[in-house]
Amino acid sequence: MLVGILFAVVAMVLNTFGALLQAEGARRATRKRPAFLQPRYLAGIFTDLVAWGFAVLALRHLPVFAVQAVIGGTIALTAVLGARQIGVRLPTSTRIAVALCLTGLVLVAASAGSEPPHFRQRGVDVVLLVSLLLLAVAVLALRQGKHAWPLALVSGMGFGGTALSVRAAHVQTGDGFDLVQLLAQPSTYLVVGFWLVGMIGYTAALSRGDVGAVTAVFTVTEVLIPGMAGILLLGDPVRPGWGWVLAVGLAMAVAGTVVIAKAPPLRPPRVR
Repeated sequence: MLVGILFAVVAMVLNTFGALLQAEGARRATRKRPAFLQPRYLAGIFTDLVAWGFAVLALRHLPVFAVQAVIGGTIALTAVLGARQIGVRLPTSTRIAVALCLTGLVLVAASAGSEPPHFRQRGVDVVLLVSLLLLAVAVLALRQGKHAWPLALVSGMGFGGTALSVRAAHVQTGDGFDLVQLLAQPSTYLVVGFWLVGMIGYTAALSRGDVGAVTAVFTVTEVLIPGMAGILLLGDPVRPGWGWVLAVGLAMAVAGTVVIAKAPPLRPPRVR
């Protein structure tokens, strides 16, 4: 279990730097040089890919909601480093909201059971495929609008879908690593589709809103929805008697996210 937490913490740190690099690249994008041609944006994608690799390793040892909750620390690091990057202090309300999010996510991670899943519901791959198609349609439609938070919401579900697909494949193949059996799982291939939806939505959200607010909505969505799906569909374990702790943690994380998402974007101080 400790190994899984260590992998998740590394993924969290890398996700933070990836988000800041992508945000900077997205802000520099023009019609002649779109985001995918910006060096910082490409560096951010590479960093995210490495982070995703560590998250995959963590998912071999921990439930979806526990891994995603640890990675949720990205909210705090992104908000703090993003403010420092442009030379401003975080407002008091935002700092309180960040603390609320982190406390909630710690409670969520702490409520995870250590025993392996005992079952996997039938039709999981069908549910994942239908979810992927719906998210793909949603992200294409939302890219026509000007609001960042709906895109952050969809991208969070997209990246959360990758975690759920990876965990579904691991539950099916067991503790050992059998490449042939892993490649035979439909959920293995759904990972790519969910990743593309998440990346497209996240890039579009960063070009429309503040990196701290976008990351907050994205991260808690990535924890909440796939985490609950992992419990219902894959049998991810919750500590006996800790169901109420999980519920309180989720409520705190969502409340903090709402405050961060509604906060006005941070602006660099004016030079006199």
